[in-house]
Amino acid sequence: MSLPDLSSSPLVGVFENHADIGPVRNPGSHAYDAETQTYRITGAGTNMWLAHDEFHFAYRRLKGDFIATARCRFEGLGVDLHRKLGWIIRESLTPESAHVAAAVHGGDGLTSLQFRRAAGEQTEEVRSALVGPDVIQLERIGTTFTLSVAHFGEPFVTESVSDITMGDAVYVGLFVTSHNADVVESAVFTDVRITIPAPDALVRYREYLGSCLEILDVTSGRRQALYTEPGCFEAPNWTPDDGALIYNRAGQLYRFPLNTRVPERIDTGDATGLNNDHVLSFDGSRMGISHRGEDQGGKSVVSVLPVEGGQPVRITPKAPSYLHGWSPDGRTLLYTGERNGNFDIYSIAADGVGNETRLTTADGLDDGSEYTPDGRWIYFNSERTGLMQIWRMRPDGGGQEQMTNDGANDWFPHVSPNGKWIAFLSFGQEVAPGQHPYYQRVYLRLMPVDGGAPTVIAYVYGGQGTINVPSWSPDSKRLAFVSNSGPLPHVD
Repeated sequence: MSLPDLSSSPLVGVFENHADIGPVRNPGSHAYDAETQTYRITGAGTNMWLAHDEFHFAYRRLKGDFIATARCRFEGLGVDLHRKLGWIIRESLTPESAHVAAAVHGGDGLTSLQFRRAAGEQTEEVRSALVGPDVIQLERIGTTFTLSVAHFGEPFVTESVSDITMGDAVYVGLFVTSHNADVVESAVFTDVRITIPAPDALVRYREYLGSCLEILDVTSGRRQALYTEPGCFEAPNWTPDDGALIYNRAGQLYRFPLNTRVPERIDTGDATGLNNDHVLSFDGSRMGISHRGEDQGGKSVVSVLPVEGGQPVRITPKAPSYLHGWSPDGRTLLYTGERNGNFDIYSIAADGVGNETRLTTADGLDDGSEYTPDGRWIYFNSERTGLMQIWRMRPDGGGQEQMTNDGANDWFPHVSPNGKWIAFLSFGQEVAPGQHPYYQRVYLRLMPVDGGAPTVIAYVYGGQGTINVPSWSPDSKRLAFVSNSGPLPHVD
């Protein structure tokens, strides 16, 4: 059978092309809305099963390992209960091609990892225990393929299949099939991401993947990618005037105006080697930074400068000190300090007058401290009970209580400006409790300020630098964060 004619297909969104696969009676289509970053795919076809497939396919060519993620839904009630949508990886564009698919049925919600090991062979499947997910992810690492699915707000449920060889270069993309030759079904896909993960040979903290600055609508979970660079930038603050984000890159700070979306370097005087611990005062007039202290052997110290830039004033005499919080009245800074081999949370006057005050004394790492907007609580993360968990305490260090305890490693609690919510970063147990490395499969999660079951608000490839600093919008409706990916290669 001849291949479909692809010469006139437009290049839109993350995909390079689209086509009907197999002898479909009614053509499908692919449309991309750049403003909302939404894909709408229609497709017909009798089925994707047995020894051949019929469907519509929006795709790109990729080599090596990758992670493909999206939120998805059919439009309308549909005609056939067995209509399907999802991600698929194919060896070729022929209908009998070897493939692996993350397939969700539109009727009963049956979800499975479908695969054909070689062209023309019968399709096999591994069914997921989860029915009717609206978040789907398909990952290829070598010859192992992993299906991860979730009802939005919940953690992933996974299934894998191994020893499937399709060659290095494959076709990967989204598909829709109607399971009825006379019917065309329509589906909508949002938060579509194809991520190239860090290779095993990457030298951590010396070599870096690309970075993507994103905004997340907390209520809907919708993501908007704003800006990408091939190198590493991290940790966006949101300015109180709602005009810009501030992030660090290569030891310097940058302002990212939300109207122009063109980064502008911020002058930090003789403070060099800034890390990703920078915090704005509640009134937005000043900025605290952590940076290399030349008189401290390069260990981190905390300084303060005007938000528009200028010569910083050194605040912490001791090192290392890593800034995390600023009191609502602007008088006090919070930071993590290593003293006598233990990492604890300290406070100090924002003008540097007086001694630091130790607020935690537990063994292990206490980190990520941040005041609530009313100044009544300090939230932080601590590994004192085994896993890294979210805790809170009074401003004097009293009343320390654990807020999360669900098997994840939770980092960097950020309190919404309206004082109602805590957003934080969650690693799996494959990451050591005291570590928050780059380039991991992580969740951004949300919890009421007084505790309760956290919900997932974003499924992210990131970690270090994703959300280290306070990053809520002033209206408490959005979060800024950084995700990571290697470059998507062009494959002939």
